[in-house]
Amino acid sequence: MSRVTVVGLGPMGSKMAETFLAAGHEVAVWNRTAGKADPLVAQGAARAATAADGDLLVVSQIGYQAMYDSLGDARLDGKVVVNLSSGTPEELRAAAGWVTGRGGTLITAGIMVPPPGIGQPGAYTFYSGPEDVLGRHAATLEALSAVTYVGTDPGLAMMYYQAQLLIFWSSLTSFMHATALLRTAGATPAEFLPFARDLFSQLGGDGPMGYAKILAEEITAGVHPGGENSLHMQAVGLGHAVEALEQAGLETTVPKALHRLFERADAEGRGDEGLGTVIESISKP
Repeated sequence: MSRVTVVGLGPMGSKMAETFLAAGHEVAVWNRTAGKADPLVAQGAARAATAADGDLLVVSQIGYQAMYDSLGDARLDGKVVVNLSSGTPEELRAAAGWVTGRGGTLITAGIMVPPPGIGQPGAYTFYSGPEDVLGRHAATLEALSAVTYVGTDPGLAMMYYQAQLLIFWSSLTSFMHATALLRTAGATPAEFLPFARDLFSQLGGDGPMGYAKILAEEITAGVHPGGENSLHMQAVGLGHAVEALEQAGLETTVPKALHRLFERADAEGRGDEGLGTVIESISKP
């Protein structure tokens, strides 16, 4: 088993430290508010003298500035910093240079589960940076989740992470809009849930409603056939959905923004194409 230092002991970092301990690793912990380490020390973790104490530093903080503040002027010669904090891809690329300038190597990461999912089946994390360095520590990191390597670009792990979150946030917000609309007519969330669950499953499947796969293929080919299901038709239907929300007295900011995007693609002369043509408008704001 290996030694790992967990830097940042919020809900994510604390759960990571507990998971490393449960897997039999030697764990040191550090937090800017030192008292947060006490429960983990009671479970067998060592208290790191500094955030740079150790050769494998697993960082889980609110953002990359926190890493800079925590590590300060410390040299990182030969150390590997695995940062699971949130940031923009450009921030992560700059951070890779910052760590390299202090003699270390940065592996960037985005973990795709909330704290209770860490170490559980189905958990996975996107990683980017030097593949050989990640490979040396993959067995340790697998205690947290499956290791999913996406490339050398330090910003790529965060781009994959944020791409997933865009689907997560927008899908669940749409579910809340749909639930709120039906609730105004007396339908309960429990009554609607089976239909929403079925639609979510179908969109990710291989059948005729498997639009994630259909759109991926169309976008790759650069062709968006409209046939009997044109974008113009979708724009009109979405307009009716927005009107329904308004008539029910509900909030419409996100649905209206989506409707404007559809209308823009239609106005750009692609109304006879399929839904996938919207990516052309997204790509050229």
